[in-house]
Amino acid sequence: MCDEFIHPGLVEDHRLSRRSFGLAAAAAGVATSALAQGNAVESDVTVKTPDGSCDAVLYHPPGTGNWPAVLVWPDIMGLRPAFRDLGRRLASQGYTVLVPNPFYRSAKAPVIGESFNFNDPAQRSRLTGYRSAISDAGVDSDAVAYLAFLDAQPQTAKTRKAGVQGYCMGGALSFRTAAALPGRIAAVGSFHGGNGLVTKEPNSPHLLIAKSNAAYLVCQAQNDDAQMPQVKDDLKAAFSAARRTATVEVYRADHGWCVPGGQVYNQAEAERAWSALGRLYQTALV
Repeated sequence: MCDEFIHPGLVEDHRLSRRSFGLAAAAAGVATSALAQGNAVESDVTVKTPDGSCDAVLYHPPGTGNWPAVLVWPDIMGLRPAFRDLGRRLASQGYTVLVPNPFYRSAKAPVIGESFNFNDPAQRSRLTGYRSAISDAGVDSDAVAYLAFLDAQPQTAKTRKAGVQGYCMGGALSFRTAAALPGRIAAVGSFHGGNGLVTKEPNSPHLLIAKSNAAYLVCQAQNDDAQMPQVKDDLKAAFSAARRTATVEVYRADHGWCVPGGQVYNQAEAERAWSALGRLYQTALV
């Protein structure tokens, strides 16, 4: 869920202007950020999907070898430097990582400027319009295309176990990915996925759990939980009914806490979420 109450105020990143985005991406390949520990090889790529061409970024550790595949679904602000940092950090830990622009049907990344104000209805409406342009079938076909692209890379381990993780709206998209590729996705991470993980609609993400074969990590925000405290219990019940291994926890931080640049970024809780994700992948992707 992403509204003015859950995503308050400004999100800022001065690397985000369209003119500087390419330069920032190039510089990122030379010097890692403080959060991107270690080194990774970065490439801007295009992924062909049934609906067009998706701009994306691919990461893998340096040197020869191959590593488990991980797909990263960004939050509602899309592919931007903060998610490039995230992909680079993940790859440096031993994964081949794809971070797509989920809004490629509407615009090239980055889809926001140096600052984005969630309190501005016009700005908020633009992003919700981009999200509305993606149908459930579109998410599923995109996920299949993204994993096929990852599997075609020589740096991807020739194993059937891959991970997917998502932030904000990406949490729900990660659930859909696991259900669309039950023979491929072995681990799912959702970070401040919000109350959209459990809805009363027939396409609610929690109803897809039984169609997957993955272990799950669901890290909910405290303000999401305060708004709809039953979501965590519904998720736990769905995981139990489907007999899926899962951790569902409410973190001491607000919606958006994992991604630098926002007013709610909480480094201590973000690092705790990173550690939990690392344990999930180390267990499920071997």
